[in-house]
Amino acid sequence: MSTVMSTVEHLDRGPLGRDELAALVARDIPPGSFVNLGIGLPTTVADHLPPDSGVVLHTENGMLGMGPAARGDEIDPDLVNAGKIPVTELPGASYFHHADSFAMMRGGHLDVCVLGAFQVSERGDLANWHTGDPGDIPAVGGAMDLAIGAKQVFVMMTLFTKDGTPKLVPECTYPLTGLACVSRLYTDLAVFHIGPEGVTVTETYGTSVAELASRLEVAVRPAGSRDRTKGAIVSHVHPAADHADHL
Repeated sequence: MSTVMSTVEHLDRGPLGRDELAALVARDIPPGSFVNLGIGLPTTVADHLPPDSGVVLHTENGMLGMGPAARGDEIDPDLVNAGKIPVTELPGASYFHHADSFAMMRGGHLDVCVLGAFQVSERGDLANWHTGDPGDIPAVGGAMDLAIGAKQVFVMMTLFTKDGTPKLVPECTYPLTGLACVSRLYTDLAVFHIGPEGVTVTETYGTSVAELASRLEVAVRPAGSRDRTKGAIVSHVHPAADHADHL
């Protein structure tokens, strides 16, 4: 018998910090997955994967079996991830040509990729390589290959810009990286699942589903609800005290 997911509201705390957000993503990566972590915030997920998870990290620059970030005497200038951050290697790690790395990305061999973003649309469209500002340097890298090649795309970002503008939007206004590719969105204020039926809120941090609905232009609904009306709240929301796995 399938279990109906319910939304958990963590109202007794503030928004998630960077490390907390990375730990949350790490928690949701299925054991034994082959995973690519994008440049920036997603790279911190490596530091929160349990040693016995069986998760194999792939780097765009040609490595399988990447470990956590290197520190102190562990640092080897020749051992870095795609973001040029020194990393460690796990037993069984392997190295290969950049072209082979992209063949893995494009060939559907990655179970999950975790990317940052400027915007995500309610359909799961992703914009993460350019804001359109003439002064910015476009940096698409391998994001397009990952967005279409990975079986699941998780995105990590803040839900709002510094001036309060939502980054989860009805339509992306920045140049697109991929169409309908994002399956989950992890933010400082909430976790969203995105699919054909719309945007579902599975957890909130320091806010409620109702408050989020009032700040977003996207119709969001609690898990277990079929009501897609903007701002509609049904009885599938539970406080964190009733949930054993909250942070």
